[in-house]
Amino acid sequence: MIAFQPRLALGASCLVLATMLATPALAASDDQAAPAADTQSPDAEAPGGGGQLSEIVVTAQKRRENLQETPIAISVLTSQGLADRHVTSLLDLGDGAIPSLKVAPFFSRPGALIVNIRGVGVLSDSNQPARDQGVGVYVDGVYMGRAQGLGTALFDVENIEVLKGPQGTLFGRNTMGGAVNIVTKKPSGQFKLNATAGAGNYGSYKGEVHVDLPEFANISLKVDGVIARRNPFVKNPMPGQLGFNSYDKHGVHVEALWKPVSNFSADLSYDNSYDATSTLYMQQISAPLGLPVSASGSAAVPANVLSPLLTLQPDRASTAVVGAPQQASVGKAEGGRLGLEYIATPNLTFRSITSYREMTQSQFDNGSVATSMQRPTSVTSFQNFAFGRYSLAPFRQNQFSQELQVIGEVPRLKYQAGGLYYQERVEDSAQAPNTLMFTNAAGTAYTICDQALVSSCRYVTQRASHVKTTSIGVYGQATYTPPVLEDMVHLTVGARWTRDKKEGSLFTINGAAPSIPVNGVNVVGPIALNRSWSRVDPLVNLAFDASRDLHFYGKWSTGYRSGGASSRSLTYRAFDPEKVSMFEIGAKTEFFDRHARFNIAAYTGTYKSIQLDFSGLYVDTVNGVPQITTRTTTDVVNAPGTGRLKGVEAELLLMPMDGLTLSASYAYNSVHIPPTVNPFPQTGGVPITTPVPIYQVYTPKHSASGSIDYEHEVTAGGAMLKLHLDGNYDSGFYVNYTDANYDNNTRAVRYPQVKGESGLVFNGRIALADIPMEANGAKVTVAVWARNLFNEQHLFYKTGSAAAGISGFFNDPRTWGAEINVKF
Repeated sequence: MIAFQPRLALGASCLVLATMLATPALAASDDQAAPAADTQSPDAEAPGGGGQLSEIVVTAQKRRENLQETPIAISVLTSQGLADRHVTSLLDLGDGAIPSLKVAPFFSRPGALIVNIRGVGVLSDSNQPARDQGVGVYVDGVYMGRAQGLGTALFDVENIEVLKGPQGTLFGRNTMGGAVNIVTKKPSGQFKLNATAGAGNYGSYKGEVHVDLPEFANISLKVDGVIARRNPFVKNPMPGQLGFNSYDKHGVHVEALWKPVSNFSADLSYDNSYDATSTLYMQQISAPLGLPVSASGSAAVPANVLSPLLTLQPDRASTAVVGAPQQASVGKAEGGRLGLEYIATPNLTFRSITSYREMTQSQFDNGSVATSMQRPTSVTSFQNFAFGRYSLAPFRQNQFSQELQVIGEVPRLKYQAGGLYYQERVEDSAQAPNTLMFTNAAGTAYTICDQALVSSCRYVTQRASHVKTTSIGVYGQATYTPPVLEDMVHLTVGARWTRDKKEGSLFTINGAAPSIPVNGVNVVGPIALNRSWSRVDPLVNLAFDASRDLHFYGKWSTGYRSGGASSRSLTYRAFDPEKVSMFEIGAKTEFFDRHARFNIAAYTGTYKSIQLDFSGLYVDTVNGVPQITTRTTTDVVNAPGTGRLKGVEAELLLMPMDGLTLSASYAYNSVHIPPTVNPFPQTGGVPITTPVPIYQVYTPKHSASGSIDYEHEVTAGGAMLKLHLDGNYDSGFYVNYTDANYDNNTRAVRYPQVKGESGLVFNGRIALADIPMEANGAKVTVAVWARNLFNEQHLFYKTGSAAAGISGFFNDPRTWGAEINVKF
């Protein structure tokens, strides 16, 4: 059981609160944290004054700034953009709404997300407590420490800012790829009601209620509730068992904003989320062909024998070929946040963000049941052959964070400084029993696996670990505008010092305490992790404002992802942080009297000590003897040498006429990783000493998105017809770092890596918006929507080879529905 007493939270918050209230009230400045009501997104941007494109306000540099004048690469989606795409959770951004940002489920498990930007910092295995993602996800300034919990339903979002490239100076650890900054709507102090109800195919429904209460005793209160449910996409033939790819989400968020004086505010919030999902269904696309005798004389490898029950499914399936035990994976997350802001002078602001969060996530994954219905030729009969590996991996986490910020300016100098304390405790364990077994030699009948008869069907804890992470960081950044060239030049310099420490142990391996040879003697007991790392991440940015509408910049920055250890390793093998150094140049432009906006950035950089996964699937060693098991054994290795990064990103926004907005964005992301030695021996037990080629995973080289938005007033009362269509493309990506199975004599690839298929997915929405209800002053919007409008299908996750057989996950089918929204 994880226990944590956040005494530091109380001490720090009380100290800050006392300091703020002891100072006389002064006039408020414009540099406050609350989001602007007119903040818009490049996706479905509303017109500004006089039919122009409106200003986009971001908080990427800890202060409110115009996107066009912020010299870093940022993409933004607002609440309207999210509604147009019918986004329920971050996972819905996986279709490519923002090129360079890739969001995908961890393998088949939507309860944990893989998030990367520019192909940097990919964590392809989220089920490890001592590992971290390389992209930071923040909600109202609070870092979300785990991939688990990121799939919960979103609460009344104002905007989502995607900061591209290393953010190591202002955001700190684990932001080497960038940061996803989610800003929610704050209490207004006026009565408002915003309620939405809708339903769609696959038995889906969604409801949201957002209530603002009138201010009382200088306190503004806001309550948000959300519920969303969808039945499985793929039916499970086993009676009483859940189907594949479903969700059931609900949550509540309460926030109170206290403003006793004009220059001080305290913002207290609490949220609680429930997220029950079922695993994706992996389809067997093609049968294995086996390998012929190689030119070097290596023996032929015959193809596996498929059960006659295994029907190949080359197209998206609606029913699984076999029924299997399957239940929901349930995530529960809750936490509180206290934000304090004190405006000491119009040019000096102090802020404090204190947070404590807890999360649990269960995992029940039998999505690969169909692909396991094949036996090697060394097994001569299907009789009692077990299959349907059920991956169970409960996960527990809590975290406490305390950040202090100082934001100010003096003539020609803007600055911000601060410090962060973060502590996290995480536990995991895993079991992987087979759940089914064939009952005849031909493999034409099966039943629930008999644990007494087949050992691989027994529920044995194959690994269990815990870790405590403590991180301390301090940072400072300043922008100087010299008195030259009419104040058009701005030089920004910053740096952050961080120290990470991880303490923990791997205390169970294959149902027992680990046994590790030390000086020829096996020592039984937990394998300890006690590592720490310190580093400095600098930033230099030179910006030039050529005119009001033309801005250029050049930036150099660094970032890192923390080191750790792999709980899937038999030795709890530790690894070091990975690091990135990136140069970026960019231009932000507006033209045609602000009816057009074009932003472009290009980058290149070095990538070092990249954390790579190497797995020996289903192979273990017990007392020195190789054993066939159901566990996945993974070592994480830092790649030697220096990798390279390069890419280009562009966004275009046009308003050719009043009411019509067109957008297009494109990203080219290239990642080269140095060849690395696989620590696992290949077939026959011969060690591999030659470095093998490495592929970057979950990173399409080309991705693009475009949208068309049109609105037209249809009644004198102001009702609007709104049309939205967006299209999203990516060129496909790899999901495994290496090719599979090397010839032991020639080191030639025997099972070449395959890449996921490219995809082009369209989403659409038609709404009759803001229909006035004269009786009570309400405004009503009715809308119909569709995701994957043309029901396009592609294997976004593809694995195997012609020799081993192809399998994978298809993208979601077309979903559609209707909804009604009422606002007071």
